[in-house]
Amino acid sequence: MRNFFIDHKVNLSIFIVWLFVISALIGMALGYEAWFIPKTPLNLLIGFGLLLWNTEIDNIKVSAALVIAFVVGMGVEILGVSTGKIFGTYAYGDHLGPKLLDVPYMIGIYWAVLVVITSFIARSIVNHWMIISVIGAGLMVFLDLFIELMAPRFDFWEFALHPVPIQNYVSWFVIAFGLHLLVAKWVTVSSKQYSFHLYLTQLVFFIGSYLILV
Repeated sequence: MRNFFIDHKVNLSIFIVWLFVISALIGMALGYEAWFIPKTPLNLLIGFGLLLWNTEIDNIKVSAALVIAFVVGMGVEILGVSTGKIFGTYAYGDHLGPKLLDVPYMIGIYWAVLVVITSFIARSIVNHWMIISVIGAGLMVFLDLFIELMAPRFDFWEFALHPVPIQNYVSWFVIAFGLHLLVAKWVTVSSKQYSFHLYLTQLVFFIGSYLILV
């Protein structure tokens, strides 16, 4: 009975995240970009909530991994926006919700989600903590390559220089690698199936929106 519930919970979660992404892509293709894009924070929160639902969050180490990734993510973004020294000179728009010192809280949540799901994915492939960290950080940077294509169009954020400076991707990898090193031995593979789909939906959304709108 417990396995039956777990399997259906995972399948339902996967269905929901794909439903939101496919609906958004269809909506944008039909010309409703202005309606769908401001709903991005809600979409991210639902993905985050389903991640918590599918993860053994009662494990103190997994909880700590999420909190640390959120705090570090917010911290480096606040420093990045205020100094321009970490990722380059950039500023956040208005479509990611409330901000702390010009950085949306949603960005901290996104850092936490990406670190944990890419760690789940990497842990399902290899066992060595160093390789896990390299794969996890690489997956995060790979996704960011496509996010950056649409971030200005969606009023998420925009860099002063175009194209996005290579410094951004290098810093992303270094910070993500550090976070993965920290949590690699903490995060189990308890929600690898949902994590893979959540990551894939993000990839499909940003690639799809680029093909539709640009």
